Formats: sequence, structure tokens, C-alpha cells
Amino acid sequence: MVELPELILASGSPRRSEILTSVGWSFTKHPADIDETEREGELPADYVRRLAIEKAEAVADVYPGSIVLGADTTVVIDDMIIAKPVDLDDARRMLRLLSGRWHEVLTGVAVVREGDTLSDIQRTRVRFAEMSEAEINHLAMRGDPLDKAGAYAVQAQAALFIEGIDGDYWNVVGLPVKLVYDMVLKRPGI
Repeated sequence: MVELPELILASGSPRRSEILTSVGWSFTKHPADIDETEREGELPADYVRRLAIEKAEAVADVYPGSIVLGADTTVVIDDMIIAKPVDLDDARRMLRLLSGRWHEVLTGVAVVREGDTLSDIQRTRVRFAEMSEAEINHLAMRGDPLDKAGAYAVQAQAALFIEGIDGDYWNVVGLPVKLVYDMVLKRPGI
């Protein structure tokens, strides 16, 4: 029998909570309050790793002795970070960029235990079909894009337009749970 130790989830993401719940992982949710501004010249992988670490370490101060999980996900196309849209027009702009193309979903994951921090990154490639303006508008209006990196949820309306996924599906949803499992239970040194 595998025992999953209780986690403190340093995230307010409903999708991360749903993923952990679906695999039977007990956790307490404590969203971190950090500045998520990109730094000038920061590469996307460095950005998501930094945010995951900052979230986990900020919350670990409140829960000494606990295992704290931080994560941050972003969408990258043409080496450009596509964060959460600011409004529906911005969501439509993002969806136009993604239409008919491959892009990458990056999630930085950090685990803090007893003052030690371990971090890693999961990369998954996703391809959208060519979308008409009507389809882009449908996805923007019905897909609840404003709290999602890249303005879409792969497990909801966007599934109508996804042609391919190369890598970890759960990473695209919002948490590469196999990576979390490995980091918490299988990696020495933490």
C-alpha cells in the first residue's frame, strides 16, 4: 500500500486541488501571496520554477515540519509567455496565437520539507486545430478563460479543438501529479 503524506498546497488553483483529490492525496490548501511579475530577460522555464519555489517557501514558513507543494503553470509559444488573459479580448488574442499551432505548457513544481527545497519542471506540447473566429469567440465566451494560462482548459471546451498532446496531460490541466509523486516519495535528499 502506498502512503501519500499529507501536503500543504501553496496554490489557490481549483484544478490543482481537483487533481490531488482525484488521486486520493490529502492536503490543506493555503494559497501563497507572492509577486508573480516576470523579470526582464527571464526565460519561461526559469519563471515557472522561480514562482513555484517562492510559493512553496512562503507557505512553508507558516507550516514548519510539513511538506509544502508549490506550482506554477504557463503557456509558451515562440519563446513568449502567454499568461492569464486580462479580459475576453485578450483571451481571443491568445487563442488566435494558439490556433493551428503547437505550443508548450510548462509547470514549475517545488516541494519544501524541513527547510530543504526541491524543484523541477514538466514540459508538455499541445497542438490546437485551426479555429475560425466563431470558434475562438465560442471558446472565449464559454471556456471561462480568465483564470487560465493561455486562456483555455484542456479538460473543458478547449477539448473540441485539441489535435494533439505530447507529454503529461495532467500538466496541461495544471499539475503534473506523477512528477509531484516522484518528488515527494521517490527522490532522495528531501
